[in-house]
Amino acid sequence: MDEREVLWTETARRDLEHIIAFIAEDSPAHALAVSERIEGRCGELDRLPARGRVVPELRVIDVVAYRELVEGPWRIVYRYDDRAVYVVAVLDARRDLTSLLLARLVR
Repeated sequence: MDEREVLWTETARRDLEHIIAFIAEDSPAHALAVSERIEGRCGELDRLPARGRVVPELRVIDVVAYRELVEGPWRIVYRYDDRAVYVVAVLDARRDLTSLLLARLVR
């Protein structure tokens, strides 16, 4: 089994930073634990990138290149190829993904 490098896009890194900063306002220790949990889940993708499900909101429009892991209450969205896994977003699962993606496209 070949290992792939796990790479974070700037957008995904920024998503995680915002999540951690928000949590840290109440509990720095919890923020650190959440960061470690999310980064740990992403790190597992180096060997098993197909483990996540295709993002359901994208599947309905025939976009199947993006997968996700759910690390409640966050959705880790990524894609992969033969060499690497690209973490493209870390999103709050309680929010509507379609609206979030539309907002990002409009920016």
